[in-house]
Amino acid sequence: MLKAKSRESRFVAPPRLPPPTQVVDVGDAEMRLAQDLLFFAYRDFTNVADKVLEELDLGRAHHRALHFIGRNPGITVSGLLAILRITKQSLARVLNALVDQGYVGQAAGFEDRRLRLLTLTEKGQALEQRLFEAQRQRIAQAYRGAGPPAVQGFRTLMRAMMDHGARAYVDGTGSAEDT
Repeated sequence: MLKAKSRESRFVAPPRLPPPTQVVDVGDAEMRLAQDLLFFAYRDFTNVADKVLEELDLGRAHHRALHFIGRNPGITVSGLLAILRITKQSLARVLNALVDQGYVGQAAGFEDRRLRLLTLTEKGQALEQRLFEAQRQRIAQAYRGAGPPAVQGFRTLMRAMMDHGARAYVDGTGSAEDT
């Protein structure tokens, strides 16, 4: 009878694999609920700024322009067009009103004098700050109520809904023109 030689086990356990990713139900009912949530959140988020804008006979397009000019002092008109994705004609109406009312200043480009560089005036900075504070309170309240894991989930979801150019802009790795 043959005797088994004693030897050390050569069995190597496989590396631990991460748990499988949970599949999210993306049925029609879930998508309808997601749309409802986005629409109502957007309505209520913008409503606090709309009240301020209405007093000044301005609208959401003016607000978006003020926001992105404030976030990008010296942005070109083409850069703002790329971010807002509106027509030149629509942006011209918005910018003319903001310039005429003293919220936005324009300067010629340094190297190319044909470029118009946009900045907020002191009056524009004050209005943008007022609008920001109104919406900031709404977001802060929601963040406090939801908690850190939900805030991170929100950021992840919002980024996943953006196109590559918008994500790069938000990350600071892309320009306004790439959005």
